[in-house]
Amino acid sequence: MHELNATSHARPGVAEAVSRGLSARAAVVALRLARLLESTCDRETAEDLVGFLRSWAEAAAEEAQPYAADAEPVHRLASRLSLTGPELDLLLLAGLPEEHEGLARIFRTMHPRGDSHPSVGLAALLLGEGPHREATAGPAVDRVALRALLHEGVAVRSGALAVTGEGTFHDRSLRLADQLWEALHGCAAWPGALTEVEAGPPVAGLESWLARPAARRAVAALRSTAPRTVIVTAHDETVALSRCAALARAAGLRPVAGRTRPEYPSGLGLLGLHAAARGGVPVLVAPRPEEGAGPTLLDLRRVVGPILVCAEPGAVRPGPERAVLTVPVGPIDTEDRRAAWRAALPDAAGRAPELAARHPLDPALTAQVALDVHSSAELAPDGEPTDVSAAIRTRAGAVLPPGVDLLSPSAPWGRLVLAEESDRQLRDAVSRLAYQSLVLDDWRLRESARADRGVRLLFSGAPGTGKSLAAEVLATAAGTDLLVVDVSRVVSKWIGETEKNLSAAFDAAERMQAVLFLDEADALFGTRTEISEANDRFANLETAYLLQRLDRFDGLAVLATNLRQNIDAAFVRRMDFVVTFDLPGEPDRHRLWRLHLPAAVRDEDVDLAALAHRYPVPGGWIRNAAIAAAFRAAEAGGRVGQRQLIDAMRREYAKANRPFPAESAAPPGAVADERALRALGAATTGSTREERS
Repeated sequence: MHELNATSHARPGVAEAVSRGLSARAAVVALRLARLLESTCDRETAEDLVGFLRSWAEAAAEEAQPYAADAEPVHRLASRLSLTGPELDLLLLAGLPEEHEGLARIFRTMHPRGDSHPSVGLAALLLGEGPHREATAGPAVDRVALRALLHEGVAVRSGALAVTGEGTFHDRSLRLADQLWEALHGCAAWPGALTEVEAGPPVAGLESWLARPAARRAVAALRSTAPRTVIVTAHDETVALSRCAALARAAGLRPVAGRTRPEYPSGLGLLGLHAAARGGVPVLVAPRPEEGAGPTLLDLRRVVGPILVCAEPGAVRPGPERAVLTVPVGPIDTEDRRAAWRAALPDAAGRAPELAARHPLDPALTAQVALDVHSSAELAPDGEPTDVSAAIRTRAGAVLPPGVDLLSPSAPWGRLVLAEESDRQLRDAVSRLAYQSLVLDDWRLRESARADRGVRLLFSGAPGTGKSLAAEVLATAAGTDLLVVDVSRVVSKWIGETEKNLSAAFDAAERMQAVLFLDEADALFGTRTEISEANDRFANLETAYLLQRLDRFDGLAVLATNLRQNIDAAFVRRMDFVVTFDLPGEPDRHRLWRLHLPAAVRDEDVDLAALAHRYPVPGGWIRNAAIAAAFRAAEAGGRVGQRQLIDAMRREYAKANRPFPAESAAPPGAVADERALRALGAATTGSTREERS
């Protein structure tokens, strides 16, 4: 046999004392193995093997360094699993081939099937009676007891130790769980069957949540050794994982998180073992269930002690063999949200109340947004402000569902031409967002008056009267994005599909803190019908679902309709503002012509007052006509003239199938015909798409 180098070397990044300590423990077993070979093998066969075993073991023992026993991963694992002395010996024996290639070669020589791992027969000899045993080695284990340990012992039931291979029982091999030996060395090793998940650093703003009874019970469960399951559910995985980590740290434990299938006992067992070696508590991050699948049964038979589970609501189903505790993720009170913003952005601590009111994120998401804000500040030129809303939009990274478009509007109030009362309601809606923390939390109207968070608006009016533009103005004033939902693409004939699409739209708006705009939503929140067939029942369910999501939505939601009289009364009761978009009067039409057609592009013959008087139309028609006339003028090589504007307006009337007014109308300044306005409003409600004014 070739001479083997038995010198061990320290590796960078590994806590030397812990790693060398494990090698020293394994060296004790190696010396017992050397004495066994001396007593059972002929001298010629055993000489080289025994010489290497002694050389390696003595070197490992000499290099051992003092350290606290409770910091030793193998001590943590043995304590968590309540391993007996013989079981710990079996673990150390199974790990010896991982210590040195020379040791692996020795085991290959001794194995009846040439495996580089120790056989069950070798373990029976090593743990049994014989001259190789020292007085300190503990009681001997006969073959009957060994068989029981390797079938029913906790080391095998937990998956830490496995009997593998074919052939008779004693010809099989002893192997450790994947990467467990490296973890016992203190290395950041991770099994291939698991996806490691970073729990992230502690976040501020969860103090009140941790003080709630459910959270306190969960912390007590994690501190015990009893097999309990603590489940935290949330639609956002980041939130659920952050809460699991907070519970673990409150119990004085490190969260060790991994992703695997809940019904995969081997994967869950590996997670528990690696968590124990790291002195932590296992945190299962359950993957999102497949479409249409029900909850998955948690198979935790290989997990010893407590485990944390974070999953989507309805994704997992606990089994009957373990006690279960569930911990709700909310609500987070205002003071905790402010604390989260103060900790996340200490340079802007004075703005914490404003940020908490404007961006009522979960503390876990606040910490992520702050990370992006700090990064942007480092990369931005001096003095350039960092945009929290932009960071929220970037971090959300939501894949928008079909029928939902994300806009970053920049429409100022001056672009909107409305009646005074309608304009006042829109400004009041934005003001509610800014002051809801003061009114609801500091003044406690949330408790005394049962006031809800969020703002809900209903826009009612004919197409082209400015409903879409008003939604953009609101988003601009709120300093956030606009999520526009095309209801015609969201509503589905398939049962349950509409609710799923609506849920995705609301989830995206909540994550991005965007204004949610359901345009032309009559199909969703029209008056509920008597149930005469199955489709009526499911249509009513869709309406009920939308009502529930509106009640829970903390942001600004805008629902638009062309036909106010068709709206279910339940929706109207839930609206904070019902804004009517009337057809503009003559003075407002004059303003709209000036707004859409600057003086620099108008020819001298253009009479905006005459156009405003002659054509009692919505603002969308004025906008369309101004754009069409401008292109005609550009083609002709001049500025926009009166004739081009009249021709463009004639086309707008033709599109709506309305008779074009005679050009010999009353002079400017005369009162518009209100009957014509009403007739026009009635006709334009049949339009399928609203034009923005």
